[in-house]
Amino acid sequence: MPHNHTAVTGGRIRRTMPLAGFTARAAGGRLIAGLREKAGDEGAVEQFHDRTAERYAQLLGHSKGALMKIGQMLSMVEPGGLGTGGFAPYQQALVRLQSAAPPMGRDLVSEQLDAELGSATSEFVEFDEHPVAAASIGQVHRARLSDGRVVAVKIQYPGVAQAIRDDLANTELVATFLRFVTSASGIVMDPRPLAQELTARISEEVDYVLEAQMITRFADLYRGHPFIRIPDVITELSTTRVLTMTYLDGLDWSQAQSADQDLKNTWAEVITRFTDGNYRHANLMHTDPHPGNYRFGLDGTVGVVDFGSVKVLPEVLRRAAVGVMRHAIDGRTDELRACMVDVGFITADSTLTEQEALAYWSQVFYEVALAPQPVTYTAADSARTARWLFGLHDSNNPLTRMHAPSDMAFTPRVHMALSNVCSGLGATVPARSITDDMDGIIEPVTELGKRHHAWVRERCLPSSFDDHDAVAGRTRC
Repeated sequence: MPHNHTAVTGGRIRRTMPLAGFTARAAGGRLIAGLREKAGDEGAVEQFHDRTAERYAQLLGHSKGALMKIGQMLSMVEPGGLGTGGFAPYQQALVRLQSAAPPMGRDLVSEQLDAELGSATSEFVEFDEHPVAAASIGQVHRARLSDGRVVAVKIQYPGVAQAIRDDLANTELVATFLRFVTSASGIVMDPRPLAQELTARISEEVDYVLEAQMITRFADLYRGHPFIRIPDVITELSTTRVLTMTYLDGLDWSQAQSADQDLKNTWAEVITRFTDGNYRHANLMHTDPHPGNYRFGLDGTVGVVDFGSVKVLPEVLRRAAVGVMRHAIDGRTDELRACMVDVGFITADSTLTEQEALAYWSQVFYEVALAPQPVTYTAADSARTARWLFGLHDSNNPLTRMHAPSDMAFTPRVHMALSNVCSGLGATVPARSITDDMDGIIEPVTELGKRHHAWVRERCLPSSFDDHDAVAGRTRC
């Protein structure tokens, strides 16, 4: 059947008009609420944000498109960490989108499997009709293969790929949504560059073949690792819209938060080493690191189950980005500013001084640069990190004179997610020594660090830095 552009465009308009119209009405409603509060109606603005956030979550929860995915990403920002804290009700409402999308029914699941896999569906000798997870693009079912392996089968919602492409084609709608929600926290920003990078990553997520390739890349990287678990793809049962992989057992995020504190400390160190190791051992950045993508093992291991959004960093940029962190920790102001220029955070003639750059990054990397060790993460720490990473509303923040190059647009989110996970676990970790041993500055002092380095030496993975490098001084392999 020929592609009917008019029909697709009309469908997109019909589907996005409710959200676009609500955004326009909400902007007016926010103004009215402010006037009412000035006239003595105490709490009018807070009530407005609560109602609006709830309605946004309802609209996005049924869209199964790019805007819902963006809503999930925004839910990673810690409430209270931005400006006036007006984003808090939006974060609280949007966070439900991480795991509470309306699932497909049993018949539709069967239809999708038959359409994608055909006779190969006979390999599933057991198939749980109730999804173990449902998100913005697809839902996951537990199954057993004829050879006995337990697998996770991710099935894409019918029509979601086209719905997302339609959303992404309407770049102004994406920008409008970002502008409204971020302005709730007092941020003043041009959302279009962020919208462009978000759409690039989201457009990749609907291609399960690409995700399978990324899973395999991470699985090969962490093969045999003592505490990081990555699934293996079952290629013969995977297509563009169905992805089958080995099943990773473990507690989910809500269960993990009730665990023994020593175990939570262990998980926090594992996730820290995973986050740091991805771009130190390779050029990979896992850009969708919300807590729902982790499976927490009672043996202290952590499994990672979603690789739909991965950024592959250019090598020159990767090395410079690691250098920014290293030089900030060590207080090397001239090298730090030079790396910022190399990354593209500032131009060589920027008014940002070396001392201002050091002060900024020392706060961003507070846990490894300034905080007494070991660090116990709290919600206040996450809020402070968010203010420095996203606080464009504060003219005193050096961030207002910096630029995030497109290749690094997700870096603040990855850093923020790590802070949120550690604070959500209430974890105490030797953050500085972990970073130092990952950079090859010191020998590891924790048991996990010793096991990680033994694995590195056995695998002989390349170091982030060469011998005699100005930053690290030695390899780790």
